Amino acid sequence: MASPLVSRMLRQVLRSSTRSCNSGAPVTQPRPGELPQSAAEDASSRRQFLREHPVPFSAFLTDSFGRQHSYLRISLTEKCNLRCQYCMPVEGVPLTPKADLLTTEEILTLARLFVKEGVDKIRLTGGEPLIRPDVVDIVAQLHQLEGLRTIGVTTNGINLARLLPRLQKAGLNAINISLDTLVPAKFEFIVRRKGFHKVMEGIHKAIELGYSPVKVNCVVMRGLNEDELLDFVALTEGLPLDVRFIEYMPFDGNKWNFKKMVSYKEMLDTLRQRWPELETLSGEESSTAKGFKIPGFRGHISFITSMSEHFCGTCSRLRITADGNLKVCLFGNAEVSLRDHLRAGASEEELLSIIGAAVGRKKRQHAGMFNISQMKNRPMILIGLFLMFQDSPPAIPSISSKDSLGVQGLRHRVSFFNQVATLRTGCRVPQTPPLAQRWLGSGSPQRHYSSHSDSDTNPKCLSPVSRAPASRSGPLPTSEQLTHVDTEGRAAMVDVGGKPNTERVAVASAVVLLGPMAFKLIQENQLKKGDALVVAQLAGIQAAKVTSQLIPLCHHVALSHVQVRLELDSTRHAVVIQASCRAQGPTGVEMEALTSAAVAALTLYDMCKAVSRDIVLEEIKLISKTGGQRGDFHRT
Repeated sequence: MASPLVSRMLRQVLRSSTRSCNSGAPVTQPRPGELPQSAAEDASSRRQFLREHPVPFSAFLTDSFGRQHSYLRISLTEKCNLRCQYCMPVEGVPLTPKADLLTTEEILTLARLFVKEGVDKIRLTGGEPLIRPDVVDIVAQLHQLEGLRTIGVTTNGINLARLLPRLQKAGLNAINISLDTLVPAKFEFIVRRKGFHKVMEGIHKAIELGYSPVKVNCVVMRGLNEDELLDFVALTEGLPLDVRFIEYMPFDGNKWNFKKMVSYKEMLDTLRQRWPELETLSGEESSTAKGFKIPGFRGHISFITSMSEHFCGTCSRLRITADGNLKVCLFGNAEVSLRDHLRAGASEEELLSIIGAAVGRKKRQHAGMFNISQMKNRPMILIGLFLMFQDSPPAIPSISSKDSLGVQGLRHRVSFFNQVATLRTGCRVPQTPPLAQRWLGSGSPQRHYSSHSDSDTNPKCLSPVSRAPASRSGPLPTSEQLTHVDTEGRAAMVDVGGKPNTERVAVASAVVLLGPMAFKLIQENQLKKGDALVVAQLAGIQAAKVTSQLIPLCHHVALSHVQVRLELDSTRHAVVIQASCRAQGPTGVEMEALTSAAVAALTLYDMCKAVSRDIVLEEIKLISKTGGQRGDFHRT
C-alpha cells in the first residue's frame, strides 16, 4: 500500500506540471459548467496523463480490511418536499439550524479534498437535493474537479423536469429517481403529499435528454407495494430504465418491522414465475446491486439486498451529512464532524488525519438487520441514504429523437391525475379514458373510483363492469367433503404442490347501503375523515395482498393484478364495490377477491359511521372465477 506522503507528492507533481502563466491581460470568465478553450485543452491532457499514469490510491481512504473508498455521498440539505413513510417519522424530524449546516464553500472544499485523495464518484443527496437553490452551481463547480468521473443526484423527482436541462449542462451524468408505486392514490398515501405526475414528468425528461439507464428506486414493503413488482418490471420492456428493488431497511423513526421486509429471494421468485427466462447480469465487484434482465427488454432490474445478503465486504462508500458529519457506514451510528474542524482552521493534512482515522475504524460489516433495528441512528432523511444504491457506471446521454423514446406508457400514467380530478366534477376530460365518469339510473354523472388507471384502454386489464347476466361456463364439480378438513376432522391446508400453474382470475362484489345523508357526503366528498372512496379502494387492494394472513388456511398468492372499483348508486344511496384479482399459480384467487370487496365495504362503514349507524353491508359474493381444475364459474 502506498504511503500518504508518496500519494500526495505524485498529485502535487501532476498539478504543478500543468500550471501555466497568465500574461495579465483581461480574462472573460466562463459560464458555470463551461471551460475556456485553453483550459479545456489542458484539462483534456491532464485526464489523459492520469489515465496513463494512475496515482496510488490514498491510504487515508483505505480501511484496515483493504477496502478503498472512492465513492462519496454528500447531503446538500435535510429538508424535503415529501414525507415518505419509510424515510421520515410521522411527527417529522428536528432540523439542524442553518448556521450549523455546511455552506456551499465548505461542501466544495471537502469535495476537492476527497477527490484529490482518490474519490472519483460523488452523489448529491438530501433530504431532497433539488430544493437547494444553488444545486446547479454546485454541480458545475464539482464538474471542474480533475479526477472526478461521475456526478450523480438522487431525487424524488418533483423538481427534476424543471431543473434537469440546466443540471445536464452543468455536468450531471447520473440520475436516480425514487418511486415506490405506479398507483397515483397510493403514491399520495406513501409520501403524504401530491406529486405523482411531476415524478413521471421527471422520468420522461431524463429519458428525453438521453440518460440511459434512468435509475428508479423502489423500496418494497409487504402489504403496501409488493403487488406492483410485475408492473415495475414491465416498464423496462420499452424504456431504458434500471428499476432497483430495495429491501426495506430499519432507520430511526420508521417503525421497521421484519414482517414488512420482502427479501430479495422472495421478489426474485415472484418475477421468475412470470419471466422464467430472467438472465443474471455481471456487475462490478463493489456493486451494491444484483442485476437481471429479461431478453428483448430495453431496460433491466436490480435488487439492493442490504438486509438479506449484505455487501459490506466490497463497500467503497462514505457519506457526509448536511451538517458536516462523516459517516463511514450507513447503518453505523459513529460520526465525526468535519465541519467543526474546518471552522476551527484545520489544515488539509489535519483533515486527512481525521478522515483516515475514521475510515480506519470502519467495521468489517454491519450488525445485521435485527441488531440494526435496535440501534439509535439518524432517520433516513438526515443521512442522505438515497443512494447508497448508485453504483453502476454513469448514465451516458445518447440523444435520440423524441418519438423513439417509447414513453407513451409514462404519458398515459401521467394523464391519470386528470382522471382523478374528473371523479369529483363528473366532467369528462377529452384526453383521458372514459372510466372517469359513470352514468347510473338517476341520469346524473356520479363519482366512482378505480384502482387501475387504464383498465378501459388495455385489453389485458380486468374490467368487470358488464351489466349483462353471467352464467356458468360449465358444470362446477363439488367435493363430497370439506377440502380444508382431514380424514380425522382436523383443519388442514390443502397441498397444491402437484397442481399445474394456470392463470387464475376472480371477481367479487359487495354493496354498502349508506342512507341519504352519508351518501350525499361521499358524493360531494365532504366527509371530515377524507375521501372515503380513495381510502376504501386502497384498503381493498391491501386486503387482497394479505388474505393469507387473515384467513388461516389460505395459501399465499403472488398476485399479478388487483383492481377495486367503487361506484355510487343514487337509486339505493349505495356504493357498489367490485374487486378483481389475477395470479399465475396452482391455486385460485377467489378468497383474495372476496376479502378485497369485504374489507373495502368495512372501510366505507368505518369512514361513515360518525354520520350514520344505519349502514348495511350486503351482497358480498363471488361473481366469477376462471382457471383451475374445477372449471370456470360465472354467477347468473
